[in-house]
Amino acid sequence: MSRHLLRAVLAGSAATLFLGLAAPHATADSGPSEAAREAARKAASSPGTLDTLSRFFAREGAVTRAAADPRVQGDAVPVYYLSPEFVAGEKGAPVARLEFLASKAVSSDGQEASLWTVERGTSWKVVNIATGDDETHYARVGAKKLPGGTVFREPQIDAWYVQGRGRVLPLDADGARAVGSGGIPVAAYQKRVHDAYADKLPGSGYAKSGAAGGFARKEAAGEPAGGSSPDGPVTVASSVAGAGALVALGLSGVAVLRHRTRQRG
Repeated sequence: MSRHLLRAVLAGSAATLFLGLAAPHATADSGPSEAAREAARKAASSPGTLDTLSRFFAREGAVTRAAADPRVQGDAVPVYYLSPEFVAGEKGAPVARLEFLASKAVSSDGQEASLWTVERGTSWKVVNIATGDDETHYARVGAKKLPGGTVFREPQIDAWYVQGRGRVLPLDADGARAVGSGGIPVAAYQKRVHDAYADKLPGSGYAKSGAAGGFARKEAAGEPAGGSSPDGPVTVASSVAGAGALVALGLSGVAVLRHRTRQRG
């Protein structure tokens, strides 16, 4: 699906912070605690974040900044992405790993946005705003389709799934095109993603060439990252880094705002 990036420099310095620093080794079996979810929600609901949301919702003139009246709805949800260890075929590797927590925000005129939060030291910070509510939407859809399953995204093709009971089931049209409307066994899914992406993992010639910045490479804060390619596998860390520097809201006053346009299946 098409995606457009809207970079909005709000004010301040440009100290960089890349996604992927939160829970770098977390797996689908070690989800965030209730305390972490609450902390993430508080970060999303902070006055500074709400002020940034007002500017975000007013960016195209649909509503004025003063009238936007943003608010956060519901709980923060864990967002998992396809695991490179699973792609590589490592024994016991989970299908997906935790990347960030997401909270849904709405404006007075009905616009929706997703606030991405990561843990930095002893606190949680909002590091990205994306239009729409994909993260919380598919968390709800996945919980309904397969209670207790792990909802995750395959960012390479912008597909959403839920995994559990030995199967991977699609949650959107992109997922259905990849694995069929009825889903496939986890082993078959692993073979599919291995065939598609294994040659682009860290250490591969593809990654070393800089064509896609590698698969799920964890960049240190402030270090430049390689660009991303639409046909290469990228997770949160490399996809956002490839789009530009990402700065924590409330720390420097600079944000990379992601504008998404997609058709849900």
